[in-house]
Amino acid sequence: MDDLEKAIIISFDESGTIDHELKSRAVSYCQQLKESPSICRVCVERVLCTKFVQVQFWCLQTLQEFLHLRYSSMSPEEKLYFRESVMSMACDGRIGEKGSIRFLDGPSFIKNKLAQVLVTLIYFEYPMIWSSVFVDFLQHLNKGAAVIDMFCRVLNALDDEVISLDYPRNAEEVAVAGRIKDGMRQQCIPQIVRAWYDVVSLYKNSEPDVCTSVLDSLRRCISWIDIGLIANNAFVPMLFELVLVEGPPEQLRGAAANCVLAIVSKRMDPQSKLSMLQSLQMSRVFSVVAGNGDSELISSLAALLTGYAAELLDCSKRLDSEEIKGISTELLDEVLPSVFYVMQNCEMDATFNIVQFLSGYVATMKSLSPLREKQVLHIGQILEVIRSQICYDPVYRNSLNVPDKIGKEEEYRMEEFRKDFLVLLRSVGRVAPDVTQLFIRNSLASALVSSSERNVEEVEAALSLLHALGESISEEAMKTGSGMLRELVPMLLSARINCHSHRLVALAYLETVTRYVKFVQENTNYIPLVLAVFLDERGIHHPNIYVSRRASYLFMRVVKLLKAKLVPYIQKILQSLQDKVGQCMNSDWSVKVQKSSGTEDGSHIFEAIGLLIGMEEVSPEKQSEYLSSLLTPLCHQVKELLLDAKVQNQDDSFEKIAVIQQIVMAINALSKGFSERLVTASRPTIGVMFKQTLDILLQILEVFPKVELLRNKVTSFIHRMVDTLGASVFPYLPKALGQLIADSEPKEMVSFLVLINQLICKFNSLVGNILEELFPAIASRVFHVLPRDGFPSGPGSNTEEIRELQELQKTFYTFLHVVTTHDLSSVFLSLKSRVYLDPLIQLLLHTSCSHKDILVRKACVQIFIRLIKDWCARPNVEEKVPGFQNFIIETFAINCCLYSVLDKSFEFRDANTLVLFGEIVVAQKVMYEKFGGEFLVHFVSKAFQTARCPQELAEQYCQKLQGSDIKALKLFYQSLIENLRHQQNGSLVFR
Repeated sequence: MDDLEKAIIISFDESGTIDHELKSRAVSYCQQLKESPSICRVCVERVLCTKFVQVQFWCLQTLQEFLHLRYSSMSPEEKLYFRESVMSMACDGRIGEKGSIRFLDGPSFIKNKLAQVLVTLIYFEYPMIWSSVFVDFLQHLNKGAAVIDMFCRVLNALDDEVISLDYPRNAEEVAVAGRIKDGMRQQCIPQIVRAWYDVVSLYKNSEPDVCTSVLDSLRRCISWIDIGLIANNAFVPMLFELVLVEGPPEQLRGAAANCVLAIVSKRMDPQSKLSMLQSLQMSRVFSVVAGNGDSELISSLAALLTGYAAELLDCSKRLDSEEIKGISTELLDEVLPSVFYVMQNCEMDATFNIVQFLSGYVATMKSLSPLREKQVLHIGQILEVIRSQICYDPVYRNSLNVPDKIGKEEEYRMEEFRKDFLVLLRSVGRVAPDVTQLFIRNSLASALVSSSERNVEEVEAALSLLHALGESISEEAMKTGSGMLRELVPMLLSARINCHSHRLVALAYLETVTRYVKFVQENTNYIPLVLAVFLDERGIHHPNIYVSRRASYLFMRVVKLLKAKLVPYIQKILQSLQDKVGQCMNSDWSVKVQKSSGTEDGSHIFEAIGLLIGMEEVSPEKQSEYLSSLLTPLCHQVKELLLDAKVQNQDDSFEKIAVIQQIVMAINALSKGFSERLVTASRPTIGVMFKQTLDILLQILEVFPKVELLRNKVTSFIHRMVDTLGASVFPYLPKALGQLIADSEPKEMVSFLVLINQLICKFNSLVGNILEELFPAIASRVFHVLPRDGFPSGPGSNTEEIRELQELQKTFYTFLHVVTTHDLSSVFLSLKSRVYLDPLIQLLLHTSCSHKDILVRKACVQIFIRLIKDWCARPNVEEKVPGFQNFIIETFAINCCLYSVLDKSFEFRDANTLVLFGEIVVAQKVMYEKFGGEFLVHFVSKAFQTARCPQELAEQYCQKLQGSDIKALKLFYQSLIENLRHQQNGSLVFR
């Protein structure tokens, strides 16, 4: 072993035992050697005399790199030497008498690398320079299996590296592939095909692996060679003999089937394709598929049959002659039962889209009425395929029941996988509604009588089919119970499924029942069955918490749909839910709910109850009784917990907080069923109960002022009470708002401002006094936490803290917009707020001119428009805000209405920017109406002059501004700005 071999072996070492510095030196040595002018000859000679495969691989890899990088600089002599050397290696593994090792007896990865080297040479030289490469190779095939195998590797590498369109190719590579294919078609393809035939005929019994390689090479070439060379009376019978006879190994039979599939898939005109497909007599394969189990061969045959059927379907779509279409339909009818069989029982080729094929076939029936007997049979088989495909694999049964990580991943995968099949089901349902409904009815009936051990997946699939059917039925058909619905819905509602304890089955059942509740709306005799589903162990009382909580949510939706029809059952419903209502006050249960994931938090039961007892159809006495029985214990529990928290240590505060949070959410949900009119006008006793509840829940903010979860829940409840109690909530607001704003963090401040916005939008000027008291604290807090120099940009600037501040800034602008648009701008002028007026105006100015968010800029311009209208009187009248008019004319008008739009970042092609521009034009119109000539003189004489606006355009602007057509003014001002940008003259710097 010399230094080169040592260096290569060390550089390939992955054991970790070689010293790192030594390995680095070895890699460096090898790299330096690659730069040597004689490296080509060194590698050729070394590859055949070394006994180390690492050295052989390195040499071949280096030769391939050498060709890629230095082929154009090689001399003709070097190219000839390279050509002869590589050809000699590929054909017998020796060069003259020097070779001491039989190269073709080496491992596969060495032979594959040699094939890649040869293909690289072909890439550059065939057919212009080395036109005889393939013919030369063919002359060596009589040397036996090793050379034949090498020839196949070269052809396969040529397909992988150059020809196949399965890999992305650039324009140059596509052109080279075309050049090589054209050369081979003209020169050697017939000889190669003949050699393939001879090799398979001669070696099919003695060398099946070689024949498999030959057929794999053949399959790759069929798409671009003359199909007559393969689809003839010699090749096709041989291929079918290999497929049909049981003697050869499965790999060889599968390779033959893949070749037939390539013939079937060959792009041709439809009439010629149909004739060829007819001549194949594919029915011979049907029995082979049905008589074998799951294997590699069956997968190949499955791909063959589905590919054959897809081509027949394509032919029938493209042919015009009814007579010829009849042939394709007949052949399709013949093959479809086998296609349906393999779809249900075999591993399908990933490239074949079952849904796409079946959808195409179903589409051919849309115009047919009635369907032929065979088509009806095929519809039934398609439905069987859909059912089999949407079934979960039993191997995931336990994981899906928990569910654990594997179960959740499988559930998500299946949810995505099913979408296309359920779309197909709807298509089938439109073509053959009666057949579809009967199939689903029988599937459900069969699943319900199966044994509990085996039918989890079957039942879930049957329920999913019924659910999907419900999605495709019109509302009218659902209500009237058309088709088989009058049989299906009662069967569903009265079902007692053995495997109902499994989470998947229970959830599918509940979702499906909910889907068909609209039928129950018109058929109220089924209401007791629906209630039983949700109130017994199939629903809310299911032992699985995920099922129970989902049932609570779905029950709430059912209550929303049925509403007044449930009034006679309220007493029974409340009795059934009594234990679940009591759980809300249980600390163990509350903690469990918070720790479990999901959007259903358990409060939906209370929302459902609120919807039931909040209806005006319920008598006032009963309504008060029901509400009191719920609110009294919940409020009592809160008071006790708050009292404990005041006098005891906080060791068990987590449990207390969990229970309080759950109770607040429950009361909040409960209140959603009560309208403002009912609570404040028709039944004020209910309003008193909610006001007492609000008073108690506001105490949470005193005891737990820093607990974010509780602050959020209480804030949410205040939102709800604003909508429910109306103006009668006012006495509670000062205390509540004062507690919420105290020491609030940016995130909490956002929630607070959202609440204030709700109050303003609902009560308008009625909240003026409250807002006057609050605004100084709001402004102080916002100006204190928001950065004065804007937010940082670049790496590290997208932190959670920065995002929270950005959200606060955006919400603050919304708040200012709401204040001004609800005639409350006088709040900014109160004695306590005056100190914040100047920084507020400067902030609005800066934002309206340069904020990145165009919609925020628009809001700020609208704020200025309102302030101008509110604070600026007609000429010769005393100013409401001294200095504000001058600020608007001299600063806002010039900076926002001119300079900011002259900036080239102001993009007129953007829709939002155009809306902002419209507001800026409106602002100018308002300023002219308020200030008259004073604005016009300053804006035109000074601002336009600074921008070097031509006198003619300035005069036109004045005319448009003084006119009444705001749209014309906007169009003209846009053209003026674009004109000024184009000129780019004057002292103003356009960025």
